[in-house]
Amino acid sequence: MESKPYAKGLEGVIADESSICKIDGAKGKLYYREYSIEELAAHSNYEEVCYLLLYEKLPTLAELKDFSQRMRECRPLVQPILDMIQSFPASAHPMELLQSSVSYLSGYVQHRIAHSATCNCRNTLYQVSQLSSVVATYGRYREGKKYVPPRMDLSHGANFLYMLHGTEPDPVEGEIMDKCLLLHAEHDFNASTFAARVVASTLSTCYCSISSAIGALYGSLHGGANQHVVEMAEEIGDKNNVAPWMEKAFAQKRKVMGMGHREYKAKDPRANIIQQYLVELSEKKQDFRYYEILQEVEKVFRGKMETAGKPIYPNVDFYSGAVYRLLGIPAILFTPIFAMGRVAGWLAHILEQRSDNRIYRPESLWKGPEPRAYVPIEKR
Repeated sequence: MESKPYAKGLEGVIADESSICKIDGAKGKLYYREYSIEELAAHSNYEEVCYLLLYEKLPTLAELKDFSQRMRECRPLVQPILDMIQSFPASAHPMELLQSSVSYLSGYVQHRIAHSATCNCRNTLYQVSQLSSVVATYGRYREGKKYVPPRMDLSHGANFLYMLHGTEPDPVEGEIMDKCLLLHAEHDFNASTFAARVVASTLSTCYCSISSAIGALYGSLHGGANQHVVEMAEEIGDKNNVAPWMEKAFAQKRKVMGMGHREYKAKDPRANIIQQYLVELSEKKQDFRYYEILQEVEKVFRGKMETAGKPIYPNVDFYSGAVYRLLGIPAILFTPIFAMGRVAGWLAHILEQRSDNRIYRPESLWKGPEPRAYVPIEKR
């Protein structure tokens, strides 16, 4: 019998066609719907990128105005959701809260087409809007503060900072937060996106599909690297400590977080952009500690790897955590913020999956023993 191809972790396996995102790993390029991430970061905002991902084109002024209004009207949380967030165990991670709250949110919004189990989720934008409201509210509750209702006149990123801190953010900081969400909005068939598509392929709801994606993102091999990068920088403490810290890390075979990416063989284009945001914020706040340490880590680590013939570059997580810290965001919220941005891409993939659906049913390679007879329990 002819053997079938086998790839551990489905590496290199083409599972489907997609027109949402293109990654050119060799050149370090990323495109959403054929638009480069550099152009989108320079000229667009998170709400417009959500529209682009969901509707496959850039909106007109009137279309964006209508879309933004609908998206912003979905921001407030009803009391049962607030009660759930407040009663969530303090010892639990907010990604577990986020995964649970998505399913809970589903029961409090009208998102199904009449007389059908199918979601009308391109037009009901609660799942995109309310994730940020949940994360901001959790951030306040864990510090003993009250819920701050959203503002309808602020961008998605600026409103998140407002709901988290309770004061209107500086315009520059609000824009940087919004751009960071834009940069995280989509990244092809990564683990969390594929999880969303697998669940969507069963014709489950978008809420269940997004909940599964959040569960995948919570895994230490997928989300959370930016939190570990900040912890690494704080452990190092000063740029002059980088070289000895790196020697010790190599001797102990410790992973240097935020360096390297499975898709990119050049520097992650999102890392280049977020690095500039870190420079801007560092200058604004006159606090260069994170930037100086991370610059030195990148220099020393890349030098060592290039000497070994294995060039490795920073990914998007390398600088993003430091940006969030300068925006006054606690590290425990970094991975939930990743989900806040990525939910737009997840939803776009769910819609694309439904448009030409076939349920995922891969096969496994049998490695067990030959068939054997059942032995009655008294004879074992």
